[in-house]
Amino acid sequence: MTKVPYAYTWDVVGDPAAAERIASLGVDAVALAASYHTTRAATPFHPQHRMVNAAHAACYVPVRESAWTGRLTPPAPNWAPGDSFGEARKALRSAGLPVHAWTVLTHSTHLGSANPDLLVRNAFGDLYPYALCPSNEDVVEYCSTLVREVVTLGEPEGVILEACGPLGFFHGGHHEKTDGADWGKVHQQLLSLCFCSGCLARYAKADIDASQLRAVAMSTVDGQAPSTVEDALGGVAERVRDVRTGIAADLRSLLVKEIRALAPEAAISVHGNPDPWAAGPFATIAPALNEEIDTVVVSCWPGPEASIPGIEAARAIAGADRGLAAYVLTLPPRAADADTLRAEFEQYLAAGVDELHVYHAGLASPARLTAVREALSSL
Repeated sequence: MTKVPYAYTWDVVGDPAAAERIASLGVDAVALAASYHTTRAATPFHPQHRMVNAAHAACYVPVRESAWTGRLTPPAPNWAPGDSFGEARKALRSAGLPVHAWTVLTHSTHLGSANPDLLVRNAFGDLYPYALCPSNEDVVEYCSTLVREVVTLGEPEGVILEACGPLGFFHGGHHEKTDGADWGKVHQQLLSLCFCSGCLARYAKADIDASQLRAVAMSTVDGQAPSTVEDALGGVAERVRDVRTGIAADLRSLLVKEIRALAPEAAISVHGNPDPWAAGPFATIAPALNEEIDTVVVSCWPGPEASIPGIEAARAIAGADRGLAAYVLTLPPRAADADTLRAEFEQYLAAGVDELHVYHAGLASPARLTAVREALSSL
């Protein structure tokens, strides 16, 4: 069983004790952010500060002008060194820890706000400024260049792909204020259908009347939701589903080939969801995985009761020969005690996962990190 904690570069850079502290968790590798979206992050252990304000999405390997020849170029962070990934990787390796480049792909409010025509656009015409839609070639080129630069400059032992597909309604904005609308799962999935120019072209190719699809989505969102998206969309549902899953599959296939060409021995993991209508950091992997992916990482943040059916469905898609990881939350609202965490971890292992991906080695308080250490050591 493999144990992988997640961390940001600023958790390690400037803290001489960080690498050994993470290694003391008894883990096998570290998922280190190579590109990440806007965040304000606590740093409870750092000797120089207690939080970092990452004001926009950024790339944590050097941003080389010669490499970024397309329309979209990620900004470098001014809150971290130009190669903070390289500095943190060196420190972690000195503690005996392989580094997997945690690479967030289509989530960037900075680039989305500057390029609204490349954003996910819902049936009502609302734009999601954080959500670049990979039905557009400019977005695909951006993701491809990002992965190529992370692998080339970062030289990681593995790559973890997050948001490998279109984002949707689920991944909200700052100070989210949408709960009062009482939109259930099906409403939210319909609000995640995209009508940008790239998706419209795909609908046309699949003989889908986009105007009719938009009208159905709008009327359903404003009415009583049926039990499934398939019920809402009726006879066109299968073709719409195939377009949606195809967008994620095309991007995933391209990026995996890119990584394999540059670093054949690198471990490749993808944050994935078995639900064909999933849109977000854990993009859909339905109906099948045909790429050379080593591990599928399934979000288990809701806890075991809600997450284990997803683990089982993901295993059915991933097959017996691929690794399957549970992405586990050790921050609030989880209890900060080892027994509770251990019991949760054991349920995921019993459900068939091979790896535990632990969120988060930098954000957790000293008491929580001690609980994580004790829970992992007892497995």
